Amino acid sequence: MVTTGCLDLHKSFKSADSSSVPIPPPLPSKSDGRKKRLGPSSVSTATRDTWDRLFNDGYKADVVIYTDNGSIIYAHANIIGTASTVIRGMLKQAKRHGKWHTISIRGVPHDAVRVFIRFLYSSCYEKEEMSEFIMHLLLLSHAYVVPQLKRVCEWHLEHGLLTTENVIDVFQLALLCDFPRLSLISHCMIMKHFKELSATEAWTAMKKSHPFLEKEVRDSVIIEANTRKERIRKRNDQRIYSQLYEAMEALVHICRDGCKTIGPHDKDLKPDHAPCNYEACKGLESLIRHFAGCKLRVPGGCVHCKRMWQLLELHSRVCADSDQCRVPLCRNFKEKMEKQSKKDESRWKLLVKNVLGSKKIGGSPFFLPVTSC
Repeated sequence: MVTTGCLDLHKSFKSADSSSVPIPPPLPSKSDGRKKRLGPSSVSTATRDTWDRLFNDGYKADVVIYTDNGSIIYAHANIIGTASTVIRGMLKQAKRHGKWHTISIRGVPHDAVRVFIRFLYSSCYEKEEMSEFIMHLLLLSHAYVVPQLKRVCEWHLEHGLLTTENVIDVFQLALLCDFPRLSLISHCMIMKHFKELSATEAWTAMKKSHPFLEKEVRDSVIIEANTRKERIRKRNDQRIYSQLYEAMEALVHICRDGCKTIGPHDKDLKPDHAPCNYEACKGLESLIRHFAGCKLRVPGGCVHCKRMWQLLELHSRVCADSDQCRVPLCRNFKEKMEKQSKKDESRWKLLVKNVLGSKKIGGSPFFLPVTSC
């Protein structure tokens, strides 16, 4: 028996002198020519070539495939029927008493059908053929239920073959042939290049053949534009609220401690004043100096003074304790709130809420908490 022979051989090596044991051959290097080269189908080149030769030579083929223009492709029923259940059903219906089966694949170029049938044999394709017939192969992969080819076509479109020239056709085909990821990718490209694509013949053709689809795309572009504008508006508003909060902090800092060349009347400014940590102080100092010397210092009389009045009123509304506050007119504005109309009061409350809410973490001890606004 083979097993006994192997055991005896093992025993003879074990009992023999170690010097009689042959030296094992060296490991093959990385440049060894015997290493298999893998193609697109992850099989050896020899195996791929064998399947391609079987397809090209048509050795013992038993299927005739009719394509457009009366052209013919020969194939093997067992192979293409195994690769596609749809073709298997066609072959069963086309079975005759004789040796040959006949089926038809029309509506796409003959060369595209040939690339498709070759893929059923070896799962291989040429890059140039994929680029030329990508749309036809996408349709054939869906119509004849070949998931592997479907994934290959989808991958190539996602990684370079989807362009502004074919994206509208790909978008329609992706929806009709159940390619959800591809339809999303192509939809995003259409929205990105909408102005350019909406003037093309492909867009006009889609509008005629699928008017509801064209309308949905156009509506989605409008919604996206409005959403983008709203997002920008909110971001700008948030920046303004944050700047107002910093201005409120700087105003308290100037009126309580003083800053550089300006400060409370009861304190002497030191020449070696520490550096200020409030970025809003520089602009606020200039505004306060103007406000102190302006001859039109009345609400509505001067644009700069009007802004200062608004800042002072905003401060009074966010101030936590007017009795201890050093900011001028803080208590006066508190009393003025009771005489304002409900409309003005609601607008101020909303502004105060947004300004205080712009400070996401923590907050000044001199201001009201956000929840109380």
